[in-house]
Amino acid sequence: MPGRIADVRLAEKGRLSFEWATARMPILGKIVSENKHSRPLAGMRLGFCLHVTKETSVLAMSAKALGAEVALCSANPLSAKNDIAAYLYSHGIRVFAWRGETRKDYQQCIDSVVNLKPEIVTDDGGDLHVACHKVGREQILGGTEETTSGVKRLLGLQSAGKLAYPVIAVNNARTKHLFDNRYGTGQSTFDGILRATSVLIAGKQIVVCGYGGVGKGVAARARGMGASVAVTEVDPVRALEAKMDGFSIARLADAAANGDIFITCTGQSGVIRKEHFVKMKDGAILANAGHFDVEIDAAYLYSSCKRPEEVRQGVERFSVKDKKLYLLSKGRVANLVLAEGNPPEVMDLSFANQLLCILHTAKNHGKMDAKVHEVPREIDDRVASHALAAMGVEIDRLTLEQKRYRNSSLS
Repeated sequence: MPGRIADVRLAEKGRLSFEWATARMPILGKIVSENKHSRPLAGMRLGFCLHVTKETSVLAMSAKALGAEVALCSANPLSAKNDIAAYLYSHGIRVFAWRGETRKDYQQCIDSVVNLKPEIVTDDGGDLHVACHKVGREQILGGTEETTSGVKRLLGLQSAGKLAYPVIAVNNARTKHLFDNRYGTGQSTFDGILRATSVLIAGKQIVVCGYGGVGKGVAARARGMGASVAVTEVDPVRALEAKMDGFSIARLADAAANGDIFITCTGQSGVIRKEHFVKMKDGAILANAGHFDVEIDAAYLYSSCKRPEEVRQGVERFSVKDKKLYLLSKGRVANLVLAEGNPPEVMDLSFANQLLCILHTAKNHGKMDAKVHEVPREIDDRVASHALAAMGVEIDRLTLEQKRYRNSSLS
């Protein structure tokens, strides 16, 4: 079977991680049980470019249980878990992923998935969608996209009139961006930072760059752990929101001298640059929570310090004007490189959206224009309802009189 992984002997370890995640992802299990007899994905080829984690293994095996042929590559050269890759490969998933891929390896793995001619493409960041637009897109019925960064790239293709097939922006689902970005990434970013550094967060001055969904989560978790938090922003509305949420607001040029830990959450390039590095205090720590490794100017750090020391796994020390700065995970996304990514409970929401949108695309692609689509409201509501049921929570329903009142108000 086509594929390339580190070591198939790790499959048993991967099985245990898969079972751990499965027990905490009941929504995907519910969707599979509702559809397993009809096998709505029977004979369809799915191409996934996702972080190869225990949570992703549950999504991949769920799609396989519904009849799909699945090919998977990693959405980040450093985020793949080798035991999960081995487990999935041993269970019939075409996996092209291992931890520590070079940039060339990374692109070759994406190309390997493209060469298998997927009919539905599920991506995290847009690299697989972009590759499909360069070659091999004729058979593609549609796709989904997991991240803000990837949706922005797809909207760019759409505005240029080059988007070749419909894509559902799963990132924009309320049950994704309200929970995955804020609660999932907020927690898992500090999981990665603490595993790598073991520093005390209480009492630290933490600078959070960006106050979108991820920035909100990171800032809230930092404050909850006892840190003083400053937020930097370019969007005046988000800056005002952060101020009203009780955080101090500063320009990065002013915050640079005081920060102990800097965390980028913007999706933008060149956020922390040379002019900020030279102002930082000795011992400052730099971490990125965005999808791509472009937010911290790591290229400058590597050019200014030819031989950075890896003082701990995933922690490199650079000398900048007689000060020591510490870069985590080479500027790549800290929660996945240094830890295990978002918790399974929150990825259950995101991947339930993914699976339901895949099913929606498989059924309705002929009626979908080649553009970026929002997640259908009924899918979002269904995921939320399943999540509440899994938590044992019941909510009120509108009475007939309330429904009549609502409808009369709308007319």
